[in-house]
Amino acid sequence: MKSKSLFWLPTTILLTTVSFAEAQQPKKLPRIGYLSAGNSGAGTESAEAFRQGLKDIGYIEGKTITIEYRYAEGKLDRLSDHAREFVRTKVDVIVATGTPSAVAAKNVTKEIPIVIHTTGDPVERGIVATLARPGGNITGITMGGADLYGKRLDLLKEIIPKLSHAAFMWNPESSAAELNLKEIQSSAQVLGLQLRSLEVRTLEDIEPAFDAAIRSKVGGIVMAGVPPLNTYPKRVVDLAAKHRLPAIYSQDLWPSRGGLMSYGSNTVESFRRLANYVDRILKGASPADMPVERTMRLGLIINLKAARQIGLTIPPNVLARADKVIR
Repeated sequence: MKSKSLFWLPTTILLTTVSFAEAQQPKKLPRIGYLSAGNSGAGTESAEAFRQGLKDIGYIEGKTITIEYRYAEGKLDRLSDHAREFVRTKVDVIVATGTPSAVAAKNVTKEIPIVIHTTGDPVERGIVATLARPGGNITGITMGGADLYGKRLDLLKEIIPKLSHAAFMWNPESSAAELNLKEIQSSAQVLGLQLRSLEVRTLEDIEPAFDAAIRSKVGGIVMAGVPPLNTYPKRVVDLAAKHRLPAIYSQDLWPSRGGLMSYGSNTVESFRRLANYVDRILKGASPADMPVERTMRLGLIINLKAARQIGLTIPPNVLARADKVIR
């Protein structure tokens, strides 16, 4: 018996030592690839909302999860390279913000789960099969599609009753461009408005587009929620104020940046909710079985300070319907 005990003792010590060593190995942190067509400056609120959403459910960036950020700085052709980089480095989940980012990510991987945040219709764009059962490796949140551009034009007409000439500032290279243009042209016809198309593909196109609006005697502008417009919000807001042109935007963050008004979903809240999709995927859920959420609650935000700056009085009936008024 004594010799048997001596025989087993070293083995027990060895097993204990190995188990202890395994326990000391650092745990591999989940890695998230955050892909945006914008820039880090203009996208601060959205990224921060996503981080806060992760924090709310127990993740701490740098300690329990890693996020790698890639911004295309308004140059849509860079998105594919960034998405491929995420595939090469084998991130666990790609978070694709905006329709161009979602399309770029979809085109480079069918294996890595993708969580999207778009302002267009992901079914019409062929990103997912249906909202209820997206299929494949993609799910997420959509904040509405082209139909909202008609409503924005209608609101612009309400705050400027004598409006006869309006403009749509958009990027024809963005993913849902033609759908958005078709919708707003249809609405302009119903409202009896002449609609001027102002194309912007790069930062350098923004100022000439405003100059063209002035030459065309445009009385108000509907802004598409796409790069490069949402990549350089300060430039856009400053030019609208300089030319005293009323403009309505698609994202609710614009009025807080000095824009006149916006109509759409709550951007910050929806980016927070993206974190829940990431969490479920990291815990084993399949994107194919996770319905894409379409945010239904839309809000009108008006910046009265911006209105005063351009000499515009917002009609009381429109002001009464606003969900938020910045004074």
